[in-house]
Amino acid sequence: MANLRGTAGDIPETLRADGTGAEARPRRGVVPFLWPLAIFTVLAVFLGIGLTMNPREIPSPLLGKPVPNFELPPVKGRSLGLTSDALRGEVSVVNVFASWCTACRDEHPLWMGLARQRVLPIHGLNYKDPPDDAARWLDELGDPYTRTGADRSGRVGIDWGVYGVPETFVIDKHGVIRDKIIGAITSRIVEERLLPLVRRLQSE
Repeated sequence: MANLRGTAGDIPETLRADGTGAEARPRRGVVPFLWPLAIFTVLAVFLGIGLTMNPREIPSPLLGKPVPNFELPPVKGRSLGLTSDALRGEVSVVNVFASWCTACRDEHPLWMGLARQRVLPIHGLNYKDPPDDAARWLDELGDPYTRTGADRSGRVGIDWGVYGVPETFVIDKHGVIRDKIIGAITSRIVEERLLPLVRRLQSE
């Protein structure tokens, strides 16, 4: 009678109980191919969320806080510089502008109009601009600013959290930043956002 007991080596690999048979081994090389797809999916989700965000609504960490301490000389040809102390005592606006900024040129007529109405003091923070260029720009387009500060190095702009130009800050009577408008102002922004806030702050 034939010996049916045999040895472990006689057992076919497909029948080994310890799972070490050829067909029991996990197939390798499949999962790594899924990583590029997973990474692409995550990036697509974040990109989709970013596209739905309005860059004008990026919150500023300085909202509700006093303006940074600073002192800037006036733009060439102007007599009044801009300082943190000058931003206390009345509601005002600080507009960050530059002669090389196309969007600043687009919004400039609105600032001129507000200046003529004498709604509130409008101050200009001139960002990284050569003195002659800044002076020429205001001479040609008009100067709506009560005070100007020449921030040639951009250091004060960094302290204010400036992302780019133009940007506009609304300052209350106590020198606290109450709003930040990113990008050029429009007639709609002036009527629906800027002026209502200014009037409310002036009445407080």
